[in-house]
Amino acid sequence: MENRRCGACPPVQLRSRLTCPHCGRQQEETMPTDACVYFYECRGCGQVLKPKAGDCCVFCSYGTAKCPPVQAGGGACCA
Repeated sequence: MENRRCGACPPVQLRSRLTCPHCGRQQEETMPTDACVYFYECRGCGQVLKPKAGDCCVFCSYGTAKCPPVQAGGGACCA
């Protein structure tokens, strides 16, 4: 699933696969477009994931795609 902000901007990925650093379980999730997810409870081991130092959310730390706000702010594209 993708979301386009304008014709010149690359698509923002809305799906990301989180990998738990504790048990290795992977779970695909849809990311919110207007916020970062700071806490995420692993469905495998129950550990609550928090972002690594310097990251804004769990998707930026443990996901296959950075969160939409980071993706959208990553270039000189549409404001």
